[in-house]
Amino acid sequence: MIYVHIGVVTLMALAAIYILFSNNNLYNVVALEVIGVLAVLEFLLLHAPDVAIAEAAVGAVLSPFVFLVAIRLTKRGEER
Repeated sequence: MIYVHIGVVTLMALAAIYILFSNNNLYNVVALEVIGVLAVLEFLLLHAPDVAIAEAAVGAVLSPFVFLVAIRLTKRGEER
C-alpha cells in the first residue's frame, strides 16, 4: 500500500514540476486539476473522506474553473 502512496505523491510532484516549466496557461490549469484529483485520491487512501470531499469541491473543481474563466476573459480582452 505504501507504493500506491509514493506513486500518487510522485505524480503530484511531476505535475507541479510541469507547471513550473510550462508557458501555456491552459495546460497549467489542467495540471493543477490533476494535482487536485490526485490529492483527493491520496486523502481517500488515508481514510479521510471528509477532507477528500472538501478537496474535490475546492481544489479539483472550483479553483480550476475560476482559473479557466479568468484565462478566457483575459484572452478575450487581448483580442480587442
